[in-house]
Amino acid sequence: MAMAIATASTAAAECQADTFKTKSGKEVVITAIKHASLRIRYGGLEIQVDPVAKYPPATDYSKFPKADIVLVTHEHFDHFDRPAIAALQKDSTQVIANPAVQMMLGSGTAMTNGESRAIAKGINITAVPAYNTTSGRTQFHPKGRDNGYVLAMDGFSIYIAGDTEDIPEMGNLKDIDVAFLPCNQPYTMTPEQVARAAKTIKPKVLFPYHYSETPVKRVSELLAGTPIDVRIRNCQQRATRGIQEENMS
Repeated sequence: MAMAIATASTAAAECQADTFKTKSGKEVVITAIKHASLRIRYGGLEIQVDPVAKYPPATDYSKFPKADIVLVTHEHFDHFDRPAIAALQKDSTQVIANPAVQMMLGSGTAMTNGESRAIAKGINITAVPAYNTTSGRTQFHPKGRDNGYVLAMDGFSIYIAGDTEDIPEMGNLKDIDVAFLPCNQPYTMTPEQVARAAKTIKPKVLFPYHYSETPVKRVSELLAGTPIDVRIRNCQQRATRGIQEENMS
């Protein structure tokens, strides 16, 4: 897989992009906007994942190209933002989300865990489980409510885990080229859990994302000596824990 890194500024955020090649040589460009917000470009299509405008650093989504597809993993304030979605929408935009977000929006397409569909020519998506398992954390992301997503395009696959711990269902994921795994205790995973999940999934490239004060570089240390290429991008969240807890209750 070829890789290039580019930087660009949008509002207060510095974005970093990684470019990959599919089996037939098509480019997939994945941009880490911030926190859990990603942009994917492939085959002339614009895909936005969990776009959030005001979550710090603020992002002006009106400066991005209109999206062909918007994916939302779940309804927490740092993943679901109506104004950001509205800024990205055009008449043909597909919004795909978990059932709770689809109900809140009153539009779009709901996907439940295990459901697969073609969302554009050459792109298939599967909604996969994302939930907490540790005692005292299950209220944050209960089993069966939220989505992770696997995107498949021209033999190239991207796993966007959403907010989850290292759940048994990760053992069902095969041939993942790029994985985004959250590293944000106590809401998602510790570095040790991320490393354990990565060893289960075996992606070629791992991006720890959705991290805060968790020592995310520890993931690189734990996976040293494995074939997994760990890349750390600007995905550190800036909100205080008090704001998080208020919005996750």
